[in-house]
Amino acid sequence: MPEISVIIPALNEEKYIKHALYGLSKQSFRDFETIVVDGGSRDRTRSIVKKSGAKLIVSGRHGAAGARNAGAASAKGRILLFLDADTKPSYRLLKTYHSIFKDDGIVASTGPIRPLERASTRVKWGYKFVSVYFVKASILVHRPSIVGSNFAVRSDAFRKAGGFNEKFVTYEDWDLSGRLKKYGKIKYGGSAMVYTSVRRITAWGVSGFLMYYLVNILLYHTIKKPRRNYKRIR
Repeated sequence: MPEISVIIPALNEEKYIKHALYGLSKQSFRDFETIVVDGGSRDRTRSIVKKSGAKLIVSGRHGAAGARNAGAASAKGRILLFLDADTKPSYRLLKTYHSIFKDDGIVASTGPIRPLERASTRVKWGYKFVSVYFVKASILVHRPSIVGSNFAVRSDAFRKAGGFNEKFVTYEDWDLSGRLKKYGKIKYGGSAMVYTSVRRITAWGVSGFLMYYLVNILLYHTIKKPRRNYKRIR
């Protein structure tokens, strides 16, 4: 039984998933399994995953929330770590989370997200603002908002909370964060770092990206209906 199950939803990610799989292959902590949940890719995503030795699940469940839940359903680990297919883990990521969850009172954790590709200073600060300052502040005021590309959770707490809400196309990660807080503490791990592609910010622009998420926060916290239009950028 692995200590950690790493779960990655994927759809037509042949250009990026190699970064995630390579980062996992170089982890200093080795007691883990990797589960990639493919949502119907028509490129080489599945063949790349098979060659890596990761477990491949082909799922018809809708969206990232459904894919993550499908991966969690077959996971064996005591800790579930959700990454995105365009996210490369730092080489000590799993070791850091293993250390964090030695505290039985902690049910979920996250850490910094940095750009995977070369990025402007404005984009770098945007990543830092959201994944460090904003997330830390959300935990401090007991409104935790963990980003789905770097989301670690104790498996029993995940199941008690009901997993990700599959009705949500967006905001499913922050929604689950809020439901987890009643089961224990949520900790920010400064060394639990990942690197995520800037492709969506490049496509939308920094202002468009930030405006989209600001509106989404307002919609969720006022009428509990986050945005359903999440344009693909592949």
